Amino acid sequence: MKRRVFLAQTAVGALAFSGIAGRAFGQDAAVEPAKVPDQNEAVKAETPQPDAFTFDTLTARMKARAAKPYQEPAQNVPAPFDALHYDDYRAVRYDPNKAIWRDQSDFQLQAFSLGWLFKTPVELYEVANGKAEKLAFSANDFIYRAPLDVEQFKDIELPGVAGFRINYPLNRPDVSDELISFLGSSYFRALGQGNLYGLSARGLAINTATNEGEEFPRFSAFYIVRPAAEGEKITVFAELDGPSVTGAYRFVITPGKNTRMDVTARLFFRNDIARLGVAPMTSMFLFGPANHHAFDDYRERVHDSEGLKIVRADGTELWRNLQNAKKLANSFFTETDPRAFGLYQRHRDFEDYQDAEAHYERRPSLLVEPLGNWGKGSISLVEIPTDKEVNDNIVAFWQPDAPAKAGGSAEYAYRLTWGAIEEDQARIARVVDIRSGEGGVSGTEGDDDVRKLVVDFAGGALDDLGGGSELQERLHITNGEIVHSTVSAIRGEGVWRLAIDVRPAGDAPVELVGALSDGSRDLSEVWLYQWRRGDDQPE
Repeated sequence: MKRRVFLAQTAVGALAFSGIAGRAFGQDAAVEPAKVPDQNEAVKAETPQPDAFTFDTLTARMKARAAKPYQEPAQNVPAPFDALHYDDYRAVRYDPNKAIWRDQSDFQLQAFSLGWLFKTPVELYEVANGKAEKLAFSANDFIYRAPLDVEQFKDIELPGVAGFRINYPLNRPDVSDELISFLGSSYFRALGQGNLYGLSARGLAINTATNEGEEFPRFSAFYIVRPAAEGEKITVFAELDGPSVTGAYRFVITPGKNTRMDVTARLFFRNDIARLGVAPMTSMFLFGPANHHAFDDYRERVHDSEGLKIVRADGTELWRNLQNAKKLANSFFTETDPRAFGLYQRHRDFEDYQDAEAHYERRPSLLVEPLGNWGKGSISLVEIPTDKEVNDNIVAFWQPDAPAKAGGSAEYAYRLTWGAIEEDQARIARVVDIRSGEGGVSGTEGDDDVRKLVVDFAGGALDDLGGGSELQERLHITNGEIVHSTVSAIRGEGVWRLAIDVRPAGDAPVELVGALSDGSRDLSEVWLYQWRRGDDQPE
């Protein structure tokens, strides 16, 4: 909960910009320019029956709201809820016996209480037979555990709730597990089978890591379609409202081994937006083997996500290992009509983390797949320094080249996939680990200005190569010098290791791009990394 609201409470200072993009190895191709949505081509609302609820009527309402000045929502919280602190808030939970659709559907709806950081009421509606009926909640719908005094919360009517969760028998047919939750601004998160909550998604990101100051539009109301008794999916609509934008959202949620969400976002801009972030996701990366030296910790790794995956329009796959740098960093990966991008957790064994409480090996990956052509833009990655795992410090999103102008509109459709997403290991070799250490040859006096990076690849055509085979590394460096590099097989492990000695050119971030090749074609995904002098060492 702390991590989910971290970015909303943190002022972002001066930026350290860096960019390497999909220009690696000259892979960009000429394409048609993106079509910029015109105000007059905004989504047209159909003429509904009186009082009927449809996505188009919601869209028309949000378009009309965008033409009016933004009104700051009232924080109308009854006294006992208004006084809740963090530990108090954790002691309040919705009574599962009062779950909406209990004994009527595999899906169950439960609300989150107002209080602590969540003092702006959100409205919930149930949609059935074309009608949207507001759901009413009272303090009697919740359970209050010690140290709270139950008597203080009796018979209080609530003006709304903080958000909601949907439960579903995800892992066992006799247990209704939490499947997805919407709580705080436009944040939401979901689970696949066997997962524990980790990274989050957002409805929209506005001016993230800019000097403009980040804006957090909020989902102010939700319309949840009553699910069928034995339905395999559930549909949620949402109103998005903020100083610079309104929006109508549709989420079609299908639970499973990997839970799928088909999202449609229809946006209407009140103001110009310097940096629009579409399909944003927020995660945490504290340390892994490459920067473990900077932390005195018994665990091997601490992260909800370890890398940014990008699938380009031509099918080329990029893998950018995440970094917890000493300075805030922005990276931009220029793309046209990308097939997919997402934040992944690749290591799936307890031994990889040694954390018996957090179980980071069970955190979901999240993949975004655009539905339709998104045109020109960039996949933006923001990495914020942190020394605590309770802080979300990683943000990734699509930033379109088409400007978001006051009075304009845009529509984006995409699929979100949550889970321990399996990658095709037979088709292409992938990065399985990255480490760092003192540069030079072991046993000799090292050069303090040289750092060694070791990247392990496995899978794909590498599985068919013998130890005597020869591979070539394809490397490109910016703001630094490659002193030495070599590729070798690790006997009996099915792993090929790329070792690189790097000398930075100064204090600017070093950008590295590499792949393993047989001389005629790449056998691995393209590996990318950003590193600054001292990033992987203690203060």
